[in-house]
Amino acid sequence: MASLGPNPTLADIRREIDRLDEGMHRLLMERGEVIDTLIEVKKTQASGSAFRPGREAEMMKRLAERHHGSLPFDVAESIWRVIIATFTYVQAPYSVHADIAGGDAPMRDSARFHFGFTVPLIAHDGASAVIDAVENSAGDLGLFPVETGRSEGVWWKRLAEPAAPKIIARLPFVERPGHPAGQPVYLIAKPLADAAVREIVLYAVGVERWREGVTPALAAIGAAVEASAADDDGLSLLVSAPGSAGRDALLAAMAGLGLGRVEITEIGSHAARFRLQD
Repeated sequence: MASLGPNPTLADIRREIDRLDEGMHRLLMERGEVIDTLIEVKKTQASGSAFRPGREAEMMKRLAERHHGSLPFDVAESIWRVIIATFTYVQAPYSVHADIAGGDAPMRDSARFHFGFTVPLIAHDGASAVIDAVENSAGDLGLFPVETGRSEGVWWKRLAEPAAPKIIARLPFVERPGHPAGQPVYLIAKPLADAAVREIVLYAVGVERWREGVTPALAAIGAAVEASAADDDGLSLLVSAPGSAGRDALLAAMAGLGLGRVEITEIGSHAARFRLQD
């Protein structure tokens, strides 16, 4: 508003809006020129995915912390998500594969809110097809609903092999009531050797039987069961834990609970989610 006088007319205000719109457009094009230079420096066109979940989480956290005024944060977040996802696509093209077995609309809402419309979205009827697609791609991403009841079987066990895709993010990152794409989803990609963020680590935990003491025992070390499903070996749990806890801490927490055999395999990690203050 600094360029407007003390008594602006409607025409003055419209000219100011046009000036700001042009400035934003020029900045976006300038960002594109910087990305062109980044591609030359990193050569990401030939090295697979350009996705950097830790950097994205930090950018979105800064956006949420500085946001104020009458513009709804939903708008700001969706604009920045599209900017980030699209320029990542410019660096190294990728597709997003979504498991819609439990419902098409919420998964499409999540994919489009976080990745926009330039990035191709490919729907699959089940988690196995999503994992297969990511495994067979150069740098594609996959989306699963966190709630296993909306997916097929124990999909997370397929991520246990060292070369298999891994969980690299949980979305939405900025949590708040009434989020327009609020269904919790996990994002998978081929292993990111130098870009994974390990504030929260995910494990596939196999046990022979369930005991009520599991939930409080895990909560004592900051861990939680995110999903569970029966399998041929008994019960498989998808467990999240602080990155500082580690596999040994999980084993110690579950010892003596009468679970029978306990097998723990790391299957990915993600940034700790950020809650927007009311």
